[in-house]
This record gives sequence, C-alpha cells and structure tokens, in this order.
Amino acid sequence: MSTTAVRLLALLSLMQARSSWTGPELAERLGVSDRTIRTDVDRLRELGYPVATDRGVHGGYRIEAGARMPPLLLDDDEATAIAISLSTLGPQLIAGIDESAARALAKLEQVIPSRLRQQVAALRDATETPQTPARARRETPVAPQVLAALATAIQESEWCRFDYVKADTGHSPGASEKRRVEPYRLVAWNGRWYLVAYDLDRDDWRTFRVDRMALGARTYRPFDARTLPTDASTLVLRGVAGAGWRAHARVIVQAPAAEVLARIDATVGTVELLDESTSALVTGADSLERIAAYLGMLGLDFAVDQPAELRTHLRTLGQRYLAAADPGGAPAT
Repeated sequence: MSTTAVRLLALLSLMQARSSWTGPELAERLGVSDRTIRTDVDRLRELGYPVATDRGVHGGYRIEAGARMPPLLLDDDEATAIAISLSTLGPQLIAGIDESAARALAKLEQVIPSRLRQQVAALRDATETPQTPARARRETPVAPQVLAALATAIQESEWCRFDYVKADTGHSPGASEKRRVEPYRLVAWNGRWYLVAYDLDRDDWRTFRVDRMALGARTYRPFDARTLPTDASTLVLRGVAGAGWRAHARVIVQAPAAEVLARIDATVGTVELLDESTSALVTGADSLERIAAYLGMLGLDFAVDQPAELRTHLRTLGQRYLAAADPGGAPAT
C-alpha cells in the first residue's frame, strides 16, 4: 500500500473518531503540512466521503451525513463489539431486523482479520439466550419505524398521539384508548421498550409499553419541555411495579424504607417512608397467593393494610409452613 493511501486511511480514521478537527491538529497528528492535509481532504471527497469545511476561528474539518453510507474504519475492539452485538442480541427488542442483522454480520465477518473472526465465532458458538416461557412473554419486539418516529418526536419536542391497549388485569380484556402525550425518553428494559411521557389528558407523568401503542401520524406540534421528576429509568420501574398486576397489596413493614428497598425488586414494589422505623410497601403479583409467598421471603415483620383477603392467604401459608416444620401436625387447609 502506498504512503498516500496509508495516510488517507489514517486521516479517515481520525476524522471518524471525533466530530471536528482543525487543519493544524490533523497535520500535527499525521506529521505532515497543512497543505498536505488540504490535498488529502480533497482526495477523500473525490472518493465519496462528505467532508465539510467550517470557516472561522473555530473552524475545521468534519465528516457530515451523506446520501449514502461511506465505508467505516473500525479498530479491533470496535469491530468485535459490533459483531458480538449483531450475533448475540439480534432482534430481541426490534422486530423485523433478523435479515438486516444477518447481512451486516456477514459483511463484517468477510473483512475483519482472521484472529478477530475466530474470537467472534467462538463467543457466538459458546453463548445462548434461554427462551423460557416467562422470558418469551417479556420479549416483545417493536417495529423500528415506531421507535424512529418516537425518537424524532422526542428530539423535536413534538407531542404525539396514539391508541393504547391497557393491561389485561384479569377482570376484562385490555381496552384501547386514545392518548395525547409529550414524549421525553425511550427506555429499553427487560426485553421491552417503554416510553416516558407527560400525559396531557391526565396531567401527569406516565410510562407506556411501546408494543401496546398504535402510533398516529406525526403532529408537528411543539411543546415546551418540562423537568422530569426523576430519571426516566426510575419512572419506568415505578410504572412496572404499580401496573399490570392482577393483584395488589399494601403492607406496613416494621423497618426503615432503605432496608425494605434493599430487599425487594424495584419492579414489583414501591416503598413509602412512614417514620424512621416504619414504612409502607405497595406491591403486586398475578395473585394474592403469590404476594403472600413474596412477603414471606421479605424477612421483616409486617402487617397487612389492604386487601383483607391477603390475610387469609397468609394464614394458609403459615399453616403450611408449620405443617412442613412439624410433620406430625395437622395439614394446612
């Protein structure tokens, strides 16, 4: 490879690593003159790379988005990271990208060095993602067009509208209702996509599962950004903990809130500080029987606030535990 070609590759690698470079910075990094940098930049443009020139004191060179995807220069770690992501993550969260991911991986494996290809193949062959029924229920891929539309609305601060299917609580199938929201963040968590938004009709913050949304046309209606009450991930965890369960309960725990929080999964309960030594735990599950079992594993003293039916399940569970500890005792009913 000629010296000029090597220098062009080095220049391209630098320009792809940072948003903007001045001519003197590039010349110093490559050990050439400013004139050589200008000549090499012109060569990159002739090869199809969209190199823009910013004038002024803070001006410089930058690669801008073009009409087509130019070749990328990746170091070993970057190439390995992309290959592993394509081969192991696949379409778990985004629907319809199976073939695109496979094509991209095939192209990458054709050009990466042999040593890296062997590493990627070894990791792919040695890795598997268990698809248990519970996990299969959680993984709900979303169309990339929907994610792109929501991301655009977030970036442009435009409110959006959609039909939303509420959770099936067990009493009736989930009904669809129209929503108008100010979108703020997308959160990918536990095999699902969530939208954190301000609900205009309910005048409050809400989280929505994207796979339950039928997104309407772009509104182009801007809004003034509000301040999130906390980070988006926390809002999603709170939303998951408080919705979608068939049964809910509130218990008073004889322990500080921090101690209770340390013992629970943030997605199955929220904790309210009552005083220095007492807190309220609001939790949910598919049934009161499961809530009773979870509370038994809490390892802290508590009393049921509501619902009263939970006490019956706790008594039954307590009798079953006593019978197991004393085989000669009466069985639980």
